[in-house]
Amino acid sequence: MPVGAEADETACLYKVLVVGEAGAGKTCIIRRYVHGIFQISTKSTIGVDFALKMLAWQGERQITLQIWDIAGQEHYGQMTRVYYQSAVGALVVFDLTKADSFEAVTKWKHDIDNKVFLSDGRPIPCVLLANKCDLQPLSQFKSKEEMDAYCQELSFAGWFETSALKEIGIKEAFDKLVEQIVRHDTQEAPRDAQAGGRVRIGEGKGPPAKEKKSGCC
Repeated sequence: MPVGAEADETACLYKVLVVGEAGAGKTCIIRRYVHGIFQISTKSTIGVDFALKMLAWQGERQITLQIWDIAGQEHYGQMTRVYYQSAVGALVVFDLTKADSFEAVTKWKHDIDNKVFLSDGRPIPCVLLANKCDLQPLSQFKSKEEMDAYCQELSFAGWFETSALKEIGIKEAFDKLVEQIVRHDTQEAPRDAQAGGRVRIGEGKGPPAKEKKSGCC
């Protein structure tokens, strides 16, 4: 959603979620992406934490990502609906060394799909991160074909092997998510102009009353 649209139509602020089980490496991923650092020991996130990342997108837009680091225990509670409000994209993270971390991906994806929507009622775009590939390669866990099929089934926009320690795949994953967010936001603009006003992406209150869809972004 544009910030100060009257002053600069190219300045945008997007709220992005980073979710997954405790210990999956969410905070390390965010620190690597935002600050370019890796800290091997971090305290578990309690509730939610925040970070900001500014970037020039394809030389046309000045984008600020407001990144929400959601604690791994939160999908068992009721606070995620509050945390998710107005988000326009999400990264779902699992730990390649822990099978139960991967099993929880479905719960997190369904939690997001059921609680936050684009202004037209569609689910927000999500990208899956297979994290800690420096400790265990994906090939020992799933084949790329299996991952492709899994992501298609759950309507992920894409997936990436990542490592905060080795700085693998993190920028690419965020770039993929921003690409999806910008595409959806751009699609909204012509419809908003015809309606005589800007409907900001992420402000939808839910899916259409008669039909609920979950499509591939």
